[in-house]
Amino acid sequence: MTGSTALALTTTGLKKSYGRQVALAGLDLEVPAGVVYGFLGPNGAGKTTTMRLLTGLIRADSGSISLLGQKFDGSQNHLLYDVGALIEAPSLYPHLSARDNLIVFGAAGKKVSRARVDELLELVGLRDRAADRVSKYSMGMKQRLGIAVAMLNDPKLLLLDEPANGLDPSGIVALRDTMKALAASGKTVFISSHILPEVQQMADIVGIVAAGRLVVQGPLDELLARQALVRVKVLPAETAAAFAVLSKLAGDGRVEVTYPDAAWLVARIAADKATEVNRALAQAGIYASGIEAGSDLESLFLQLTAPPVPPPSQSRPGAIPGWNSGVAS
Repeated sequence: MTGSTALALTTTGLKKSYGRQVALAGLDLEVPAGVVYGFLGPNGAGKTTTMRLLTGLIRADSGSISLLGQKFDGSQNHLLYDVGALIEAPSLYPHLSARDNLIVFGAAGKKVSRARVDELLELVGLRDRAADRVSKYSMGMKQRLGIAVAMLNDPKLLLLDEPANGLDPSGIVALRDTMKALAASGKTVFISSHILPEVQQMADIVGIVAAGRLVVQGPLDELLARQALVRVKVLPAETAAAFAVLSKLAGDGRVEVTYPDAAWLVARIAADKATEVNRALAQAGIYASGIEAGSDLESLFLQLTAPPVPPPSQSRPGAIPGWNSGVAS
């Protein structure tokens, strides 16, 4: 990030442990204002701990946090009036209606008008069910209401931990459009999510963490542009032979086996060499049923966070490559 860029959120050397378990080992984040920032990492990487620190739910062992240009150590509650958050599952009053939930939560901060409540119910698609008790809501409806609660005060900074949990496809699309619109209006949206294809369509900037540290951070387009990948689909019985061919072509590059039932292999080979890959496989008597060139966030994520998968011939019988690699959730 450049020094001239206004930052909505920063963390410097952020550390947090639970007994002997290290959750964050010196996390450094820079989140510019007016963007959707995708915060990604494997299970146990420290994502939810970070979210809880950013909202003052827990205190850091060391390091610093800045929210909207001001230092925050968890005690300056007034700073949180401009921050909306949904951390883990939404905490709602099940015996109250959706409208009454918003009214009650709105009374805890800046004054919220009835018009704002109706606007949010419309935005998250709950206006027709606004009078129903939340106890009758599905998981997805509760998640929608939790997002509305986070947006009550029209925050400048919105922190969302797995906001798509329980949402159906149309709800996920609506969430994406809403978050992008908020960023376009100058607000900052910081999202932790395991739905990587959706983050790819939504995020302007991505930060990937592993073992409590930042692995990479930057504009998503630039990160993907650095990635050179070719994906090959072969018969399961040909996986080991295809792995050997791709390994020779990739040189020091990495070859991974994914989706074992379909026997897809991913190799770090320049996308413009897809024809060469196809020719080499054919010369080895392997005829790929699919070849794709390009890059995506899922491949970048696995490349940066997953431990190497052994060649197919060395895999344990019945093992699914990558299953223990810690895919984000």
